[in-house]
Amino acid sequence: MGEVNLTIHQAYLPADDPEAARRFYCDILGFELRGDVGKGALRWLTVGPPGQPGTSIVLTPPGVDPSISDEERRVIMDMMAKGTYGAINLATPSVDATFAQLEAAGVDIVQEPLDQPWGLRDCAVRDPAGNLVRIIQAP
Repeated sequence: MGEVNLTIHQAYLPADDPEAARRFYCDILGFELRGDVGKGALRWLTVGPPGQPGTSIVLTPPGVDPSISDEERRVIMDMMAKGTYGAINLATPSVDATFAQLEAAGVDIVQEPLDQPWGLRDCAVRDPAGNLVRIIQAP
């Protein structure tokens, strides 16, 4: 097999309040808004870090796939409410400085900066939809 040359283009996270998601990802985390499609409960936002135009997060309405049953939709919403449905890991040059900014912005703190036994320093917060956003110190 030849060399594989892949990059991460898009990751998907559920977002049940597009305006709250835009404020969190753009105003607080500093991502660029790259796409805003649809309206109301059927609105998709695409955001990404400045200087990395090939990497984006698509914030999608949860449970809109027509093949998902009402029961499955309820399970998704329950898991989102518990913060167990979606997650993403981000990296920063300074976890402590980033954490201080997030704390000052009033985000939902899950874990303060901590040196993990596996060698990384990280912290964790939740976005407005309950997704776990873990932020690691860039190696």
